Amino acid sequence: MIVDSLQGITLAGGGPFGKAQLIRAMRIAPRIVGADGGADRLLALGVEPEAVIGDMDSITDMAKARLADRLFPISEQVTTDFDKALRSISAPFVLGLGFAGARLDHGLAVLNTLVRQPEQRCLLLSPQDVIFLAPAELRLDLPVGSRFSLFPMAAVTGTSEGLRWPLQGLDFAPDGLIGTSNEVSGPVHLTFSAAKMLVIVPIKSLRAVLSGLVHRSDARGK
Repeated sequence: MIVDSLQGITLAGGGPFGKAQLIRAMRIAPRIVGADGGADRLLALGVEPEAVIGDMDSITDMAKARLADRLFPISEQVTTDFDKALRSISAPFVLGLGFAGARLDHGLAVLNTLVRQPEQRCLLLSPQDVIFLAPAELRLDLPVGSRFSLFPMAAVTGTSEGLRWPLQGLDFAPDGLIGTSNEVSGPVHLTFSAAKMLVIVPIKSLRAVLSGLVHRSDARGK
């Protein structure tokens, strides 16, 4: 591991994000890491990352010079900078900024990484949404009427309580049935046949998602 933390990590990518998003993330995950060109985004917002991880093909020379003692290059070109950074972090959870997709191909690659690294609790933040990979079982306390979208990254089935349209008996697949714009009707309890389902909820539900995804999981582990 390049970064080993007992606190949550805010991981910044090279895509757009603003000061308000960064402050929101830092209040919850105060340690900051940049993925390649994400270091420049952080510096522009007045924040220096404790580490920069990636193939270093996007970071500027100015940022390289300023953060020379914090650069951790990984030169292989098979994976993305997000993948390189995520697999190099050990933390209770990671909040990802600047990965929601200024470019569609980059955004799809990030979602691919979420599914290929299911052991990492990583939540991607955009101005509107929180996106994360659902574990085999998940309980969330969310406001009734809240939007609750699901997107399968492979064939997967599930069960649900607390959703307006139940998941029981449905076969989900990226080229078949998906779950856009479901709605919370009560305490949410989900189970899935595999860690292949992405959950997308409004950004205002971030702390509730962390409570269900991280804190309850930690309590069961103890």
